[in-house]
Amino acid sequence: MALTLTPIPGIPLIYPGDDLGEIIYKKTIESHLEPKPGDIWVIAQKIVSKSENRIINIQTIVPSARAFEIANKTLKDPRFVELVLRESKTVLRQKPGALIVEHKNGFICANAGIDHSNVESSQENPEDWVLLLPEDADKSAQYIRAKLENLFKMPFGVLIIDSHGRAWRNGTVGTSIGLSGLPAVVDLRGKPDLFGFKLKITQVGAADELAAAASLVMGQADESQPVILASGFPYQLREGSMKELIRDEKEDLFR
Repeated sequence: MALTLTPIPGIPLIYPGDDLGEIIYKKTIESHLEPKPGDIWVIAQKIVSKSENRIINIQTIVPSARAFEIANKTLKDPRFVELVLRESKTVLRQKPGALIVEHKNGFICANAGIDHSNVESSQENPEDWVLLLPEDADKSAQYIRAKLENLFKMPFGVLIIDSHGRAWRNGTVGTSIGLSGLPAVVDLRGKPDLFGFKLKITQVGAADELAAAASLVMGQADESQPVILASGFPYQLREGSMKELIRDEKEDLFR
């Protein structure tokens, strides 16, 4: 079966309190698209964060002494740094122009995923508004999935993705930050390869692979395609979570 990725057209600008499940359902029906049981809805983090009112004005933030210290090293606004610290467990790397942290949800990323791009605000001084990641993206995915399954009367998976950089490589890639109803990792250990030898270490980051593929269709600028319907996912669906993708610190050779 081929994997197909279909953008849902007409998704409007999202504002705090908007019901993403209702909006996705309405626009899917209007577009005469017909999802199938087992399809996966891949959703851009930004519209999830906006619907959950994760928009913050940095003018309201009072930096701590530590934020000022890190801001001097990274040449970033200390109010922005303070927000990053509040969203993080640990600061891993800092240098001019870069602040790498362990997000409080466990994954490693720059600036705790806080972003200003594609953050629209009608308020005064729109450049002061930034967008935080969802408080718990797995729970966000569970909520949206329950709504879509109720509306369409069939089972789905939901994957929330963001664009993250990678160690040792240039460029951002679509990455999972929350999911429901699909595996994050598929364990192929013990399966035979082409010549009958059993795989010993192969575990596929299936959710991240789908995130990267869907991100190509979404785009990164003004494409306005934040929801992708994925059909033909090549692995069996099951309950999964982001925790599957987080390498235990004891096994991390590069910290």
